[in-house]
Amino acid sequence: MTIPREPASLAAYYDVQYNARASVADYAQYPRLYRELSDHAHASLPCFKDVAYGPGAAERLDIFPASRPDAPVLLFIHGGYWRALSKADSAFMAPALTAAGACVVVIDYDLAPAVSLDHIVAQVRRALAWVHGNIAAFGGDPQRLYASGSSAGGHLVGMLLAGGWQAEHGLPGDVLRGALPVSGLFDLCPLLDTHINGWMQLDEAAAWRNSPQFSQPVAAGELVVAYGALETAEFARQSANYLRAWRSRGLPGRLLAVPERNHFDVVLELGQPGTPLYRALLQLMGLVAE
Repeated sequence: MTIPREPASLAAYYDVQYNARASVADYAQYPRLYRELSDHAHASLPCFKDVAYGPGAAERLDIFPASRPDAPVLLFIHGGYWRALSKADSAFMAPALTAAGACVVVIDYDLAPAVSLDHIVAQVRRALAWVHGNIAAFGGDPQRLYASGSSAGGHLVGMLLAGGWQAEHGLPGDVLRGALPVSGLFDLCPLLDTHINGWMQLDEAAAWRNSPQFSQPVAAGELVVAYGALETAEFARQSANYLRAWRSRGLPGRLLAVPERNHFDVVLELGQPGTPLYRALLQLMGLVAE
């Protein structure tokens, strides 16, 4: 399929709208905070570190077991526009969620531009298949798998929800009981003429096949699509459009615009009891908020 390219004025608009780092006053504080909170989680909680889910050097995950057996499982996928961050920066939600009764799994994947987005998508799907087949040995319930991720991680959650790939891995189509993508990118076509494509190197076909907006599942669990109310108009539009397409298939879902949160601090609410995002995740997973 040929995707109409954007006129220069619209391409410039997209370049500003999708420049997430420029949307906040001090971007550098956020990765530091992610790492500090994640270091605390690793220091204070039991954790099975660097468990291999595939053959690649980056195909590793960390498992934070729940405080009780047969727990619902959260698979968390980090953001960073597919080119930055790691699982070492992405365990900040583990203390609050394990205390509430969840098992938390945080994954790594290779980063662009060293690998393609197709490669990354294949890795996160392999990670989900591994969790489904092995998490029971770590106290998790493979019948209650949920996924969340922020920004690029939200996009990758959408690619886990997409239909048509699960059978290749021996998974049911609705392997995820629910999902909570945060600040996700669900239609990659607007990125083609932006600075982001400098490292993503997407062509039209790659943008199309890697857009969750155009790969809706036939059957799926509940979806909560979240973003920070202080984010740019394009991130809000992406979330609303993805949910609209989801619900047009008769699938259950809702939108959550988190008050007074931006692209980088909204995801921290997953580890902050009492906040809107934390409550939404616990409700999704069938857990009772403290």
